[in-house]
Amino acid sequence: MTKQILITDDSALARKQLSRTLPQDLDADVHFAENGKVALDVLNSQPIDIMFLDLTMPELDGYQTLEAMQKAGMTTPVVVVSGDIQPLAQQQVLERGAKDFVKKPISRERVDALIKAYLPNTSTLDTQRAQTSHEKLSRRDIYMEVVNIAMGQAADKLARHCGVFVHMPLPQVNVFEVTELTMTIRHLAQSNTMNGVCQGFSGEGIAGEALMLISDSSITEMIQLLDYPDDGSVDNELELLVDVSNILISAFLRGLGDQAALEFSQSYPALLGQHADVDQLISAMKGSWKRTVTIEVSYQIDGTQIKCDLLLLLLDESLPLLDAKLAYLMDEE
Repeated sequence: MTKQILITDDSALARKQLSRTLPQDLDADVHFAENGKVALDVLNSQPIDIMFLDLTMPELDGYQTLEAMQKAGMTTPVVVVSGDIQPLAQQQVLERGAKDFVKKPISRERVDALIKAYLPNTSTLDTQRAQTSHEKLSRRDIYMEVVNIAMGQAADKLARHCGVFVHMPLPQVNVFEVTELTMTIRHLAQSNTMNGVCQGFSGEGIAGEALMLISDSSITEMIQLLDYPDDGSVDNELELLVDVSNILISAFLRGLGDQAALEFSQSYPALLGQHADVDQLISAMKGSWKRTVTIEVSYQIDGTQIKCDLLLLLLDESLPLLDAKLAYLMDEE
């Protein structure tokens, strides 16, 4: 009997990649949903034998989808496939009824094992029956999924360092002029005074700067959370800024580099300002940029008001080189 498979992910690239990894001789119809709300509509309209589910999505995220399925008494086996690899993320989805958790990107071998585990005695055909997503991918589709995986690795590092769970809103990827960039920084600012650290990076001709922003109140709360020494031996605020920026920026760049098969070198973090007016931080960056691709990621620590914003600024001339590095993601089979 033909099996029914549902792939739920807001990323067109992720949907295409996962559908490609399904066994070629699998007798299955594959359905696609771009968020949990659409997935629930599919589940309510027809039987689904297994669902692959992302966590970070608009409308209804993976956690909310699992909760809705539990409340409705749905028993479809769910395998979470996510870039959010925090231990607490894995624990939470299993508590909400998911059968398994797999980090992105998922391999053919792992999908084969999951199909055998959750779709036993599945029939096969001599020709491929499982459908592949034929959505046309844009540069933004590629960048959004690559960023999703990289930001998950950075969140995991921060979560382990602080012993917390880190919430990850959807990332933003945009091409900005300098004037628009300053508007973005003002929008991110939680208060009139912020703290900023900037760190340059480069690799195989691809260059840019990473900017971390954190409010005064977040700094104070994080120092308490991490129990920094209060004996005056060190400047706790400066120490925290350097520590957190190193954790987030290094892990993010490593995640990006792993997917693009390159290694970034990083300059030492440069302090843009402490307790500084937002316009002062912006002024400290002026002169470096005319036009940039900006990757914006926000990290919120669960149960606190702590929020860290990470901006990755890529030189416009770096884009063709990065596109070439990521071209394999566009390849059709």
